[in-house]
Amino acid sequence: MKKGFQLLAAALMMAGSTFAQVKWSADPAHTNARFSVEHLGISFVDGEFTKVSGAVDAKTDKDFNGAAINFSIDVNSIDTRIEARDGHLKSPDFFDAAKYGTMSLKSVSFTKVKGNQYKLVADLTIKDVTKRVTFDVVQNGGIITDPWGKTRAGFTAKTSINRQDFHLSYNDKLPSGIAAVGNTVDIIINTELVKG
Repeated sequence: MKKGFQLLAAALMMAGSTFAQVKWSADPAHTNARFSVEHLGISFVDGEFTKVSGAVDAKTDKDFNGAAINFSIDVNSIDTRIEARDGHLKSPDFFDAAKYGTMSLKSVSFTKVKGNQYKLVADLTIKDVTKRVTFDVVQNGGIITDPWGKTRAGFTAKTSINRQDFHLSYNDKLPSGIAAVGNTVDIIINTELVKG
Protein backbone atom coordinates (compact mmCIF):
# COMPACT_ATOMS: atom_id res chain seq x y z
CA MET A 1 0.00 0.00 0.00
CA LYS A 2 2.77 2.40 0.98
CA LYS A 3 4.76 1.54 -2.15
CA GLY A 4 1.68 2.10 -4.32
CA PHE A 5 1.15 5.52 -2.76
CA GLN A 6 4.79 6.45 -3.41
CA LEU A 7 4.50 5.43 -7.06
CA LEU A 8 1.31 7.47 -7.44
CA ALA A 9 2.95 10.51 -5.84
CA ALA A 10 5.98 10.19 -8.14
CA ALA A 11 3.72 9.88 -11.21
CA LEU A 12 1.79 12.99 -10.18
CA MET A 13 5.02 14.93 -9.68
CA MET A 14 6.26 13.90 -13.12
CA ALA A 15 2.93 14.87 -14.68
CA GLY A 16 3.06 18.22 -12.93
CA SER A 17 6.55 18.90 -14.28
CA THR A 18 5.27 18.30 -17.81
CA PHE A 19 2.98 21.32 -17.47
CA ALA A 20 5.44 23.51 -15.57
CA GLN A 21 5.95 26.92 -17.13
CA VAL A 22 9.37 28.37 -17.84
CA LYS A 23 9.29 32.02 -16.79
CA TRP A 24 11.09 34.76 -18.70
CA SER A 25 11.11 38.50 -18.01
CA ALA A 26 11.88 41.40 -20.35
CA ASP A 27 15.22 43.09 -19.66
CA PRO A 28 14.22 46.77 -19.38
CA ALA A 29 17.64 47.94 -20.57
CA HIS A 30 17.20 46.05 -23.85
CA THR A 31 13.47 46.34 -24.51
CA ASN A 32 11.57 49.09 -26.30
CA ALA A 33 8.48 49.74 -28.39
CA ARG A 34 9.19 51.81 -31.51
CA PHE A 35 6.75 53.45 -33.90
CA SER A 36 6.72 55.34 -37.18
CA VAL A 37 3.93 57.42 -38.74
CA GLU A 38 3.63 59.53 -41.87
CA HIS A 39 4.00 63.32 -41.48
CA LEU A 40 2.51 65.88 -43.90
CA GLY A 41 2.33 63.21 -46.60
CA ILE A 42 6.04 63.59 -47.38
CA SER A 43 8.07 62.03 -44.54
CA PHE A 44 7.88 59.96 -41.38
CA VAL A 45 8.21 60.71 -37.67
CA ASP A 46 9.51 57.93 -35.47
CA GLY A 47 9.91 57.49 -31.76
CA GLU A 48 9.87 54.96 -28.96
CA PHE A 49 8.51 54.14 -25.55
CA THR A 50 11.55 53.57 -23.39
CA LYS A 51 9.85 51.96 -20.39
CA VAL A 52 8.48 48.55 -21.31
CA SER A 53 8.00 45.67 -18.89
CA GLY A 54 6.96 42.16 -19.76
CA ALA A 55 6.72 38.52 -18.81
CA VAL A 56 6.63 35.38 -20.93
CA ASP A 57 5.61 31.92 -19.74
CA ALA A 58 6.95 29.26 -22.10
CA LYS A 59 6.03 25.59 -22.08
CA THR A 60 9.68 24.46 -22.27
CA ASP A 61 13.11 26.03 -21.92
CA LYS A 62 13.98 25.11 -25.52
CA ASP A 63 11.12 26.66 -27.48
CA PHE A 64 8.53 29.44 -27.24
CA ASN A 65 5.70 27.85 -29.22
CA GLY A 66 2.46 28.32 -27.30
CA ALA A 67 4.00 30.79 -24.83
CA ALA A 68 1.81 33.23 -22.86
CA ILE A 69 2.93 36.87 -23.23
CA ASN A 70 2.02 39.90 -21.16
CA PHE A 71 3.64 43.32 -21.72
CA SER A 72 3.02 46.79 -20.32
CA ILE A 73 4.18 50.12 -21.79
CA ASP A 74 4.55 53.38 -19.85
CA VAL A 75 2.93 56.03 -22.08
CA ASN A 76 4.83 58.81 -20.33
CA SER A 77 8.13 57.30 -21.49
CA ILE A 78 7.44 58.38 -25.09
CA ASP A 79 10.51 59.86 -26.78
CA THR A 80 10.54 61.40 -30.27
CA ARG A 81 13.60 63.55 -29.50
CA ILE A 82 11.48 66.74 -29.50
CA GLU A 83 10.08 67.73 -26.08
CA ALA A 84 7.19 69.80 -27.47
CA ARG A 85 6.12 66.96 -29.75
CA ASP A 86 6.31 64.47 -26.89
CA GLY A 87 4.07 66.79 -24.87
CA HIS A 88 1.52 66.94 -27.69
CA LEU A 89 1.53 63.15 -28.03
CA LYS A 90 0.80 62.84 -24.30
CA SER A 91 -2.15 65.23 -24.60
CA PRO A 92 -5.81 64.24 -25.17
CA ASP A 93 -5.23 64.74 -28.94
CA PHE A 94 -3.32 61.47 -28.85
CA PHE A 95 -2.55 59.23 -25.84
CA ASP A 96 -4.06 61.34 -23.02
CA ALA A 97 -1.29 60.09 -20.75
CA ALA A 98 -2.70 61.79 -17.64
CA LYS A 99 -5.80 59.59 -17.89
CA TYR A 100 -4.39 56.50 -19.64
CA GLY A 101 -0.83 56.11 -18.44
CA THR A 102 -0.33 52.51 -19.52
CA MET A 103 -0.75 50.50 -22.70
CA SER A 104 -0.90 46.71 -22.51
CA LEU A 105 -0.36 43.74 -24.77
CA LYS A 106 -1.67 40.30 -23.79
CA SER A 107 -1.30 37.26 -26.00
CA VAL A 108 -4.19 35.22 -27.33
CA SER A 109 -1.83 32.83 -29.12
CA PHE A 110 1.87 32.58 -29.96
CA THR A 111 2.52 30.06 -32.72
CA LYS A 112 5.69 28.97 -34.46
CA VAL A 113 5.37 29.43 -38.23
CA LYS A 114 8.74 27.97 -39.21
CA GLY A 115 12.33 28.13 -38.03
CA ASN A 116 12.74 31.27 -35.94
CA GLN A 117 9.46 32.87 -37.09
CA TYR A 118 6.34 33.15 -34.96
CA LYS A 119 2.87 34.66 -35.22
CA LEU A 120 1.58 36.55 -32.20
CA VAL A 121 -2.14 37.28 -31.88
CA ALA A 122 -2.68 39.63 -28.96
CA ASP A 123 -5.14 42.01 -27.36
CA LEU A 124 -3.63 45.50 -27.55
CA THR A 125 -5.07 48.12 -25.20
CA ILE A 126 -4.46 51.81 -25.90
CA LYS A 127 -6.48 54.37 -23.96
CA ASP A 128 -9.98 52.93 -23.49
CA VAL A 129 -9.86 50.60 -26.51
CA THR A 130 -8.79 46.96 -26.72
CA LYS A 131 -8.41 45.40 -30.16
CA ARG A 132 -6.95 42.15 -31.44
CA VAL A 133 -3.72 42.66 -33.38
CA THR A 134 -1.44 40.22 -35.21
CA PHE A 135 2.35 40.58 -35.02
CA ASP A 136 5.03 38.93 -37.16
CA VAL A 137 7.75 37.87 -34.74
CA VAL A 138 11.35 36.79 -35.31
CA GLN A 139 13.49 35.16 -32.65
CA ASN A 140 16.95 36.64 -33.06
CA GLY A 141 19.84 34.22 -32.63
CA GLY A 142 18.25 31.47 -30.55
CA ILE A 143 18.73 31.01 -26.80
CA ILE A 144 22.13 31.99 -25.38
CA THR A 145 24.04 32.20 -22.12
CA ASP A 146 25.38 35.71 -21.63
CA PRO A 147 28.86 36.49 -20.18
CA TRP A 148 27.32 36.72 -16.69
CA GLY A 149 25.70 33.29 -16.81
CA LYS A 150 22.12 34.37 -17.52
CA THR A 151 20.00 32.65 -20.15
CA ARG A 152 18.62 35.07 -22.75
CA ALA A 153 16.50 35.11 -25.89
CA GLY A 154 15.81 38.07 -28.17
CA PHE A 155 12.74 38.86 -30.28
CA THR A 156 11.55 41.49 -32.74
CA ALA A 157 7.78 41.85 -33.28
CA LYS A 158 6.24 43.98 -36.06
CA THR A 159 2.72 45.10 -36.91
CA SER A 160 0.73 48.07 -38.20
CA ILE A 161 -2.40 49.62 -36.69
CA ASN A 162 -4.83 52.39 -37.58
CA ARG A 163 -4.43 54.94 -34.79
CA GLN A 164 -8.05 56.09 -35.22
CA ASP A 165 -9.17 52.62 -34.08
CA PHE A 166 -7.65 53.42 -30.67
CA HIS A 167 -9.10 56.94 -30.27
CA LEU A 168 -5.79 58.62 -31.18
CA SER A 169 -7.99 61.06 -33.01
CA TYR A 170 -5.91 64.14 -33.82
CA ASN A 171 -7.00 65.03 -37.36
CA ASP A 172 -5.43 68.32 -38.48
CA LYS A 173 -5.19 68.73 -42.26
CA LEU A 174 -3.19 70.88 -44.66
CA PRO A 175 -5.09 73.28 -46.95
CA SER A 176 -4.61 70.63 -49.65
CA GLY A 177 -6.58 68.16 -47.53
CA ILE A 178 -3.56 65.99 -46.73
CA ALA A 179 -3.50 64.78 -43.12
CA ALA A 180 -0.80 66.30 -40.94
CA VAL A 181 -0.39 62.90 -39.28
CA GLY A 182 -1.08 59.64 -41.11
CA ASN A 183 -3.47 57.05 -39.73
CA THR A 184 -1.26 53.99 -40.23
CA VAL A 185 1.29 53.47 -37.46
CA ASP A 186 4.06 50.90 -37.91
CA ILE A 187 5.12 49.30 -34.63
CA ILE A 188 8.31 47.42 -33.80
CA ILE A 189 8.87 45.86 -30.38
CA ASN A 190 12.38 44.68 -29.53
CA THR A 191 12.98 42.68 -26.38
CA GLU A 192 15.62 40.61 -24.64
CA LEU A 193 14.10 38.04 -22.34
CA VAL A 194 15.94 36.69 -19.30
CA LYS A 195 15.04 33.27 -17.93
CA GLY A 196 14.09 32.97 -14.30
